[in-house]
Amino acid sequence: MILVITSERALENEAQQINDLFDAGLKILHLRKPTFTIDGYRALLDQLDSKYHNRIMTHQFPELTIDYKLRGIHLQEQARLDFDASALNDTVQSYRDKGFSVTSSFHSKEDIIACDVAFEYVLLSPVFSSISKIGYKGKGFDVTDLNTIVIGMGGINENTLQATFDLGFKGVGVLGGIWNTEQPLESFKKIQDSLKTLRKE
Repeated sequence: MILVITSERALENEAQQINDLFDAGLKILHLRKPTFTIDGYRALLDQLDSKYHNRIMTHQFPELTIDYKLRGIHLQEQARLDFDASALNDTVQSYRDKGFSVTSSFHSKEDIIACDVAFEYVLLSPVFSSISKIGYKGKGFDVTDLNTIVIGMGGINENTLQATFDLGFKGVGVLGGIWNTEQPLESFKKIQDSLKTLRKE
């Protein structure tokens, strides 16, 4: 499984670049724009091909899941921690009952083990030193003993795929490995091709 997380900043021709990724086979996009208002989110979503809206997880403004029939919501770590255990379970279940996916971010393996909420999958970072965040050192998490579906993030590109899966991750989330390159679409295709090669081995 390959997920792509949007760049935090607005990019030139961003909607077209995202549509191109979907056209090339991207299954899940995490829409994360911390500085955007809900109108900024809407403006970007309006430019994306509506047939791909059901592949998008939103990191903010969960009401957009209904307005645009998105795939679901992603609870970033602080948003998850702001809930008490009961409220978190109720919130996640309420979205699942409506047919939406709910996922969350973690920065330690221990926190994943301690969380008893049934997320579809969780993101754990940084596995390797980040491409998009300077000084964000990788921790090389080994999740082979976890039953949870854990997606590895941090330093992910076509050269680190094998090592990521060797550590027990079920998929990868890519940010800098796409958007910090000169040709995001080609970078995605390289990662996609590398994953196909690994599956054949």
